[in-house]
Amino acid sequence: MRSVTSDRRRGNCGFQRIVDAFLAGDGLPFATVLSAKRIRRVFADHDNLFGLDAIYSTTTVVWDFLAQVLRDGKEASCRAAVAGIVAWRLQQGLKPPTADTGDYCRGRAKLSQPALRQLTVETAEELQQQAKPDWLWKGRHAKLVDGFTFTMPDTAENQQEYPQNPAQKPGIGFPIARCVPILSLATACVMNLAIGPYSGKKTGETALLRELLDSFDEGDLVVADRFYCSFLMLALLLARGVDGCVRMHQNRHVDFRRGRRLGKHDHLIEWHRPKRPEWMDEATYAAIPKVLVLREIRFQITEPGRRTRSLTVVTTLLDPDKYSAEEIAELYGFRWHSELDIRSIKQSLGLDHVRCKSPAMVGKELWATLLAYNLIRTTAAAAALLHDRRPRQISFTGTCQHVLSVWMLLSVGACVDAGLLCRTMLAQIAACPVADRPGRIEPRVLKRRRHRYPLMRRPRNALRQALQNSNAPP
Repeated sequence: MRSVTSDRRRGNCGFQRIVDAFLAGDGLPFATVLSAKRIRRVFADHDNLFGLDAIYSTTTVVWDFLAQVLRDGKEASCRAAVAGIVAWRLQQGLKPPTADTGDYCRGRAKLSQPALRQLTVETAEELQQQAKPDWLWKGRHAKLVDGFTFTMPDTAENQQEYPQNPAQKPGIGFPIARCVPILSLATACVMNLAIGPYSGKKTGETALLRELLDSFDEGDLVVADRFYCSFLMLALLLARGVDGCVRMHQNRHVDFRRGRRLGKHDHLIEWHRPKRPEWMDEATYAAIPKVLVLREIRFQITEPGRRTRSLTVVTTLLDPDKYSAEEIAELYGFRWHSELDIRSIKQSLGLDHVRCKSPAMVGKELWATLLAYNLIRTTAAAAALLHDRRPRQISFTGTCQHVLSVWMLLSVGACVDAGLLCRTMLAQIAACPVADRPGRIEPRVLKRRRHRYPLMRRPRNALRQALQNSNAPP
């Protein structure tokens, strides 16, 4: 077995290019991690290279698109993105573009969504392969699965692709999309993601997860909430050599008096194969075993000042000597990280409501945001490795703020010692811990009074017509 020192040296070599990314001569962030060569390779694979000698080439548009989604979420407009290109080209002694945003917006519209997705997945997979052993759970790559939604502008095209919540009246709600990401427990990166409409046939979270099953490698471990607790889902994971740990669904009866007892509130049980659902073909159904042997564990959650709760999880980790009940309870507790990661993506990067007005651009904005998120996580992982921390001990928001500050200085050539600046930045990122507030209890209320307009309860056109009629002369 390799020593800790050798692992650290190996990791330093692997993450050195992340440090070098901020020392790139052209002043663009992630220019080594997300080099022009890599961008051209991926987009060439999708026949999507354009403007190699133009101001708005594929690489420049990708880099500036990342800047746009990182700067204060989605509040950074296309005009701000063009201003960044102007500053960078002037610093390089090149002719700047005009202030017109049309060329940049057209270049952004040309970007291939599958290419952006490939860059996002490649970035996450490379970081996952370089993860230190102590970042893993008992030497295994644990993947967190959860769902979330986001809204988009109320245009006819978006409504056609992602209809609004059917409980809302037409013209009042926003088009809404449902997403299911796979998140790494070790690095917090988005390994892959499936997207679909909010409602309709085959649009639920489990249906979207089935689209991502090929993203799991043999030996992976999936941690999810009780929505994913089903015989067929666990069977499909086991068929790929993937173990699962999910919370017991509320509709399943639990009886610890039955099965093979392993300990207090810890036993082995048998689940029997249900009838073939419509979405599954006969060949796949025939390959699924008729009986699954699973392990049920119940544990108590005690928080100071709050009522003790009990949770029951079901897992395919059957060996009590290798995986104790306490360790499995700890593993399921890590599922909460998926909630925090999704919060960072939606709030810090503004993915709760995207700004693009067509489904094609919504997809590109989604994957550009996830790519930027993975690159920030990659930078945090580099700082963690260089300063003996774990990536999840470092604040995502703090990392994003430090990256943007260094980015601005490097892009305009205002830094005297770029090497010192970047080393200091990585040290400060490592010193930005995630807030740990055990036992904190806060009411979900607001103290500051804000003047708010009433909610829209009628379509906008109807409200405009009512205003016109009320202001009409007698």
